[in-house]
Amino acid sequence: MAPHLMRGGRTCCFMSGKEQSITDADFDAHTGPRRATTTSKGAIQLAVPASDEGPPQGVSAEDIAALAAGVTGEVLRPGDGGYAAECATFNLAITHKPAVVVGAAEPADVQAAVRFATAHGLAVAVLATGHQAIVPADGAVLITTRRMSGITVDEASHRAVVQAGATAQQVVDAAEPFGLAPIVGSSPSVGVVGFTLGGGLSPTFGRPFGWAADYVHAIEVVTADGLLRRATAQEEPELFWALRGSRSNMGVVTALELDLHDVTRLYGGGLFFSGEDTASVMHAYQRFTASVPEELTSSIALLRLADAPSVPKLLRGTFTLHVRIAYLGTTAEGERLLAPLRQAAPVLLDTVGDMPLTDFASIHQDPADPMLFREWTTMLDQFSPETVDAIVELAGPRADQPVEYVEVRHLGGALGRRTGPPSAVGNRDATFAVWLMNLGPPTEGDPQQAYAQRVLERVQPWSTGHTYLNFTSSDPTPARVRQAYSPETYTRLRAAKSVYDPGNVFRLNQNIPPGGDA
Repeated sequence: MAPHLMRGGRTCCFMSGKEQSITDADFDAHTGPRRATTTSKGAIQLAVPASDEGPPQGVSAEDIAALAAGVTGEVLRPGDGGYAAECATFNLAITHKPAVVVGAAEPADVQAAVRFATAHGLAVAVLATGHQAIVPADGAVLITTRRMSGITVDEASHRAVVQAGATAQQVVDAAEPFGLAPIVGSSPSVGVVGFTLGGGLSPTFGRPFGWAADYVHAIEVVTADGLLRRATAQEEPELFWALRGSRSNMGVVTALELDLHDVTRLYGGGLFFSGEDTASVMHAYQRFTASVPEELTSSIALLRLADAPSVPKLLRGTFTLHVRIAYLGTTAEGERLLAPLRQAAPVLLDTVGDMPLTDFASIHQDPADPMLFREWTTMLDQFSPETVDAIVELAGPRADQPVEYVEVRHLGGALGRRTGPPSAVGNRDATFAVWLMNLGPPTEGDPQQAYAQRVLERVQPWSTGHTYLNFTSSDPTPARVRQAYSPETYTRLRAAKSVYDPGNVFRLNQNIPPGGDA
């Protein structure tokens, strides 16, 4: 069944790629916890699978059997068939080894898992796709949400209800028949809920629309007490404020109700240049971003691409600049705006043109397969010619660069304004973001970490002093997490945490500890 957040209107529900008709009765809000049941659609109550390993310390086999009996999805422990696959993440830098993993098929499964964890003194982690794998969930209860992927689109209200396991591409595809679109990131396989709860910085729609979290109207969430709550600006307003911007610190979100936008096409794609032209292209990009309208969102990435079959032949084993463009205006105006960039240096490959929104993933061309990566970021309040010179010095063709990816992303526009109810999302004063990524494990001495630190220190004169929560998966220290917020917001988040998770059950993420004092 679709998430129970939206009421009324003509709707369509997309479950596992199939369209179903939905009646108004399907949209009654949950008012409290529900008891798991076996349904006619294949939801089954599982016995504990056979395992050569015993239950986690302090948890008996009978306890796990009782948990499995009340869950319609999967309950697995180390040694069970399917355990490793259930715990797998997109970012292979993390290998989860939880004491128990619950493959939730409905909100009641999440409730059962949270109550089990609190009863046995275990931490709770949540996993949808694992692009932002943060901290290993070793010895914890891991809740996976990929089975909960229902999407309900209400054409009349321009809203959708999105379950916790739905990905960006799934929501885009569900909304497209109605001429609508959600705010998405760069990758089609990123989970919409995690992306949005971290703020939702979109390289496609960021400047014209702002942060994805600003367009959330209701949240269905299981808090540490095991209750299934509905949070809105009117119901549980402090929880609603805190959830939008703090990821899974306050509970396990099972569904979001969010706005969709009247977008079906855009002028987008990429311009590739030789790394030898870094200085001229980056200075042209700096001038370009100083004058473009809010309808245009862009970024520029310095790429050291591998000599691999997955990389276009023209670009394999090369140092390349990739300018990414997403413009909601006309093709003719887009051509005019991009002319200075196309004239900055010889273009190796030009994929910019009119495109359906459903092809948004082709703009950034993010990897489709799981991979191991680490990332670092900082936010800038300006991107001046001097900033460009600093980045060219450290990341240009003459630099000794041990990471594969350095990106400058243009912010501003609607990202600088609040377009919805107040939330914990910060960084509205930032006009650019610098993001570094290393592909693969650290090498001896970890020169990648040292290099990233040098870059962040070099751009410090133009930094706001803050970071972006969704880009701190490789450094989720308390100090880095705190840098994602203003002091006032951080203090308020700690106070909210004391109310909704006083025992710090949800601590295996970018953790905000309970307590009213910062």
